[in-house]
Amino acid sequence: MEKYMLPCVNKKILGIDCLGCGMQRAIALLCKGEFTAAFYMYPAIYPLLLLLLFLGFNFFLKFKHDSIIKIGLMVTTVLTMIISYIIKMKIIFN
Repeated sequence: MEKYMLPCVNKKILGIDCLGCGMQRAIALLCKGEFTAAFYMYPAIYPLLLLLLFLGFNFFLKFKHDSIIKIGLMVTTVLTMIISYIIKMKIIFN
């Protein structure tokens, strides 16, 4: 599975990780059952999976406050991505 992963264009051109760097490797780790390693690789993997699962269920089943739940999950996912990226960049450049 790892030999079919796409390279990060941002990292190739600019030499800096992007907000999505590590997502493919985290998914590969999840498939292997390494849940803690997947979180350390890409902390936003679990909020992202939760969002995708909710969107999939919401496609077939309508909930009363689904728009509020969607917005909450999206905000949580984006904030997790941004915060983990800032922490990663702070560690790399210090």
